[in-house]
Amino acid sequence: MYWQEETDTEQFVVPDDIQDLAFHMQVRCLPIDHAYALSHALAAELPWLESEADAGIHLIHVAESGNGWFRPDDSAHELLQVSRRTRLRLRLPKARLDDARTLTGRRLDIGGNELVVGEATARPLSAHTTIFARYVMVEEAQNENEFVEHCVARLRDLDIRVRKLLCGRETAFAFPGRRIAVRSVMLAELQAEESVRLQQHGLGPGRHIGCGLFLPHKGIKAVNRDNEE
Repeated sequence: MYWQEETDTEQFVVPDDIQDLAFHMQVRCLPIDHAYALSHALAAELPWLESEADAGIHLIHVAESGNGWFRPDDSAHELLQVSRRTRLRLRLPKARLDDARTLTGRRLDIGGNELVVGEATARPLSAHTTIFARYVMVEEAQNENEFVEHCVARLRDLDIRVRKLLCGRETAFAFPGRRIAVRSVMLAELQAEESVRLQQHGLGPGRHIGCGLFLPHKGIKAVNRDNEE
């Protein structure tokens, strides 16, 4: 854990050069661990997606996932029961929004579950000063303290001053022939400009499999309380 005292933040206009494109979708259920299946299916439809530096794929979560901070232990066998309100979201440069809209009407096979992609709505990034990433890649044999120090160093490279950072326990994605270790990361009391910059650039590799992508969160105090309980 990394903790400093609160500071004031200023309001500013969020730039629109990077946006989230949220698709309606029809699917009954999905594997909880669907990082490989979803990235593979989307790469087949949008071949440019993996090589687009500022593009990312948000993995699919439902309300019961606790805002994504906690993840079920048996993710290899449990299923997400997906509601009609759940969206398939891509983080994209503005110039790629129309290219990605060609997904509408496509049928994707996500681990043996058919996902029909509907219409999409573009949404700006958030100026919220508490943000979290459900998944940030962990380097091999990196313990929690080393992971936090690594994150702080990478954030400083982005000219982001870390005031409060909290990480979750290590979990993993199953990929063919390998295991990808990940942790959730939350940051609080950022400046609005810092928050948007981090959402634009992400943290660490793997944006095309759902890693390093930040979203607004209700607040770090509630998560810290949940961890203590």
